[in-house]
Amino acid sequence: MFRFIYCGNIELKNLQGPDVLKLLIAVDELNIQQLISHIQEYLIKHQTEFLHQNPTGILETVYQHETFTDLWDFCLEKICEEPEILFNSDKFVNLKAPLLELLLKRDDLNMDEIEVWEGLLKWCFVQQNLDNDPTKWTKDDITKIERSLHRFIPLIRFYDIKPTDFFYKVYNYKDVLPQGLIQDLLEFHIVPDVKPKTNVALSRNLKIKLGSTIIKSNHIPLFASWIDRKDSSHYNNKKIPYDFKLLYHSGRDGFNAASFHRNCDNKGATIFVAKIQGSTQLIGGYNPLDWNGNVWKNTSDSFLFNFADGKNISTANLGYVKNPRVAVYCSNNKGPHMGDF
Repeated sequence: MFRFIYCGNIELKNLQGPDVLKLLIAVDELNIQQLISHIQEYLIKHQTEFLHQNPTGILETVYQHETFTDLWDFCLEKICEEPEILFNSDKFVNLKAPLLELLLKRDDLNMDEIEVWEGLLKWCFVQQNLDNDPTKWTKDDITKIERSLHRFIPLIRFYDIKPTDFFYKVYNYKDVLPQGLIQDLLEFHIVPDVKPKTNVALSRNLKIKLGSTIIKSNHIPLFASWIDRKDSSHYNNKKIPYDFKLLYHSGRDGFNAASFHRNCDNKGATIFVAKIQGSTQLIGGYNPLDWNGNVWKNTSDSFLFNFADGKNISTANLGYVKNPRVAVYCSNNKGPHMGDF
């Protein structure tokens, strides 16, 4: 008997994400530990978009291989950060129950709780091949749905669902929910100052969705704290008194003064941020007024800031305006222009 070993090179960069995953599975079957680690690292660093192609299939594949721990952690964290990858997928309804349970247990699943509930219902109705209209259910249908939902009900943070959504999107399904739970929720929404029961799951750690490529959710509490001059105790993600919305993105809207003013004039207070090319440094500032007109504007609340490393908020430096009379300069021919700091 002759045994041969072929030694050659495989260029991972020439393969698409699904093909790299197939290679990883083959390497796992051969128990080549060094290659398992290397291919996982490559997928995570260079093929992150492959998860968008078939999130359900990829999750189930990775879940079945105990050695793919790095890739498993990456997939879970990516989906929790951007749940629409999975929940908006046509194949979401085919997800295996244990995987859905794992996701719903996560405190970092970045979805409003009503969206989590609606996703669960959608999955359940397809699993049971039933209509989503409860008025059309038979007693047998109700029993089937109760059994299907039973393991997931404790994972839904019902107390975080707004009263209107509770009435129209949860209470409508009271026949398949534990009656004690419905009673507790009705009491919570109707009776003033009633607190949630002590045995319920804590609220999820939701991140703010910004649409920005350089600003992350952990920057926002810091900006809000600077606006309110909170030197000693900063806001956290759950207690921010402002609604931050992306108005202007140079890559999306055009890198010129006209595009800036078209998107930012008459919008009130704004924070602008720019990334220094070739570095991770961020610079920016706050205009509490507006960008209309061609004039210097007076305010004592504007500030400039700098992050030596935009990925690390502890590297921030902040400076408030020194001469309020020339704090902000507005011009139709210029972008953000600040004064004496």
